[in-house]
Amino acid sequence: MQYDNQRVLMRVDFNVPLDADHHITDDTRIRAALPTIREVLDGGGSVVLMSHLGRPQKKRLDNGQIDVDSFTLRHVVDHLTELLGTNVHFSSQTVGKEAKQKAEALKPGEVLVLENTRFHEGEAKGDESFAKELAELGDLYINDAFGTAHRAHASTTTVAQFFPQGKKKFGQLIQREIDSVQHVMEAEKAQTCAIVGGAKVSDKILLLESLLEKVGTLVVGGGMAYTFIKAQGGDIGNSLCEDDKLDLARELMRTAEAKGVALILPQDSVIADDFKNDANHRNEASDHIPAGWMGLDIGETARQKFAGAITHAKAILWNGPMGVFEMDNFAQGTKAIAEAVAEATRNGAFSLVGGGDSVAAVNQMGLADDVSHVSTGGGAMLEYLEGKELPGIAAIG
Repeated sequence: MQYDNQRVLMRVDFNVPLDADHHITDDTRIRAALPTIREVLDGGGSVVLMSHLGRPQKKRLDNGQIDVDSFTLRHVVDHLTELLGTNVHFSSQTVGKEAKQKAEALKPGEVLVLENTRFHEGEAKGDESFAKELAELGDLYINDAFGTAHRAHASTTTVAQFFPQGKKKFGQLIQREIDSVQHVMEAEKAQTCAIVGGAKVSDKILLLESLLEKVGTLVVGGGMAYTFIKAQGGDIGNSLCEDDKLDLARELMRTAEAKGVALILPQDSVIADDFKNDANHRNEASDHIPAGWMGLDIGETARQKFAGAITHAKAILWNGPMGVFEMDNFAQGTKAIAEAVAEATRNGAFSLVGGGDSVAAVNQMGLADDVSHVSTGGGAMLEYLEGKELPGIAAIG
């Protein structure tokens, strides 16, 4: 696809966290979009960027108006200008006269940021008229917002129908996301390891069922592990447990055994007598947790066993923390997994990390560059791994 004097309408994910003074606190998503933006600019084109920021429709002011100051994409313009080293303009409209005039005035090498797409109610509804107005702002369309690819919104999905084949494509980020998931899911089953954590089995049912078809080893940690342990007859004290999912846990374990999948649960846990960082805590067998105590992290033996399974794998997926990662006394299990994934990657394995706390762990430990790919879209990645069709992906065709 050539970009000479072409204006590219590009969906990016600039939904970045801001502090009370509206300063960006983590620019990971902006940096992730830079390669595709630079590809267009270096190829002689200009770029019209559209993105959402937060949920302005759900957080209106007391008078019912949109809270523009809190959710305007103007907050990202100066930082993007600094990162790109080129002219970045801003339109206080997403569509309309100002947006069209500023888009048409762009010169090759220049960038225009449109106002927050979610200021329009038509965005979340996939409104065709809104999408058509967006489409008129570009000659070509590139979707590089994987984090929103599971939403059938106007700027992620509907807009693509106004561009013929050959005039629309994925950006480099989305392509890497797709390739990374496929790399793990198509790897040799016996050499593939998935690590799944988080609080609830119910949040990951479809993911677990899908993984049992694809992996040789399934490591389960975090709060969800205690539902499995109780389903085996273990005593889990006051640990998090979904009693209505005990039969499901047993079914998943039977399926794993039938398919030859090694399902590994934490043999021991770091338990505490309260849900706070300074609570009394100690190491204990995961199936012998006394009443009044709860498992808040995987224990020392579990860390070693989990790490052993990870470092022997050739393809690795990690989604979800091993404990209450936000509390220092219960973060060691998650950190141990991060180190094991990084070690396996350095030894030649392919690793895909996705999902809030697991991404935070590799970032905080400075290990993001030591894994193969860190996904920018937790929800989208999960749905893709579950085998669901993502509207934003399907729309490109």
